[in-house]
Amino acid sequence: MRYPRWFWAAFGAPGLVWVALFFVIPVYTILAIAMGQPDPIFQDPIPEWNPLQWDVGAFETVFSGFGPGEAFYVVFLRTFAYVAIALALSLAIGYPVAYFIARHGGRWKTLLLIGLVAPFWISYLMRMLAWVNLLQDDGYVNRALMWLNVIDAPRAWLDGRPSTVILGLVYGYIPFLILPLYAALDRIDRSLLEAARDLGAGRIQTFRRVTLPLSKPGILAGSVIITLPMFGDYYTPDLLSGSPRTNMIGNEIYLFILQGSQRRVGAALVIVLMLILLVFMLYYLVSTTRASKELEA
Repeated sequence: MRYPRWFWAAFGAPGLVWVALFFVIPVYTILAIAMGQPDPIFQDPIPEWNPLQWDVGAFETVFSGFGPGEAFYVVFLRTFAYVAIALALSLAIGYPVAYFIARHGGRWKTLLLIGLVAPFWISYLMRMLAWVNLLQDDGYVNRALMWLNVIDAPRAWLDGRPSTVILGLVYGYIPFLILPLYAALDRIDRSLLEAARDLGAGRIQTFRRVTLPLSKPGILAGSVIITLPMFGDYYTPDLLSGSPRTNMIGNEIYLFILQGSQRRVGAALVIVLMLILLVFMLYYLVSTTRASKELEA
């Protein structure tokens, strides 16, 4: 029995409806708010649904703050620095963990994976609040460091320290990096590693020339998965710092949204951030497509 051409394509209709309802419409709503006019009395934003009547005043305010030394310029640079450092630390910590589970987990592999997934059962907010208790002046972190004679007096870890915010980002998102890394490493054919060693490659050369290139899709996937929410994170700086010195883009958006007269600027910041993150997504898609073609070849 032959089916019409639209039959198989119709199976994609639920997905298209889902995307339209929960992505396209919300994004267009944010854009309409950013391009609208404030209420003349209460200064609340009035969405402008007609693109022909859009006002770019909010975007002009945002882009005017991107000059050297301006507020948005500093916050964006700080956010990129925090995310880059947190990503580097996550890879340095997460790759060995994923490699160990994939290569040497053995019968404990399932238990180790459950241990990685276990933090997801607890709210992210609760996990950050636990770090607040640990990092207080009389918390266990200061007690342990003083007992080890690393420091001679309690440190104010929660007093606007960038290192504390970066620590929170790494702790909060590293499980999302380890899982795709593990999946990529676990799929590598062991015969390829054996072939490399039969050809005279040592363990380091085998890792550098075989394992690492073949795990690149997992590295890119995990990096995208954790960097996208990091850019919009505002809970972590608020809870672990609470200082304007460590504000990220998410904090600025949150502050503007709270202010009725500045919600248009907050909506414009959301759109600008989405466009920046779109560049990373396109790079990820191009890289993974290129890698899949090389494997097929």
